[in-house]
Amino acid sequence: MAEHESDREDRGDREPEEQSPPFDEDAAWQAIVAGYGEEPPDPPGSRPFKRVEDLPLPEPDAESDTDKAPVRPLGSSVSFAPGVGPRDYSPPEPSEEDFDEDDEGHFVPPEPPPLPAADTTAKFAWLGVVGGPVLLLLAVVLGWEMTWWLTTLGIGGFLGGFAALVMRMRTDDEGDDDPGRGAVV
Repeated sequence: MAEHESDREDRGDREPEEQSPPFDEDAAWQAIVAGYGEEPPDPPGSRPFKRVEDLPLPEPDAESDTDKAPVRPLGSSVSFAPGVGPRDYSPPEPSEEDFDEDDEGHFVPPEPPPLPAADTTAKFAWLGVVGGPVLLLLAVVLGWEMTWWLTTLGIGGFLGGFAALVMRMRTDDEGDDDPGRGAVV
């Protein structure tokens, strides 16, 4: 059967969370602020790392230190001279002797066909699509007064050019009669 709150209070039974003292949030924040910037202690059983400055340096020889190159400090990284790094490698250019009789050589794609000439309607449509927002942006940046003709030209040019370009899009309805034929070569 289910116990009610009143039954628990009468018997003195309390939940484990109710038996602990209340949490003091202010004291917890003060402890966090007091420990700011300090390194937390290492967990038990762990060995702390030695600092680079505490590591032993190689023993100097009996010879004079001025004849030898200076000792590289511990903890430094590998550095390459300019133009000698691993990303500066470039493979040698292939020559005709590298190819066998079976090889066809290097593939050079054919020149793409020239772009089709745009008609006057398409040019004005693109001018409206690009020029309308640019005109409004210039008006805002240069602080021009937003008159009715400037707003109409900017917004109307964009909407009209966009509508003209959408209306002139081609639809390829002749290829939709049998879409399951796969690639046609």
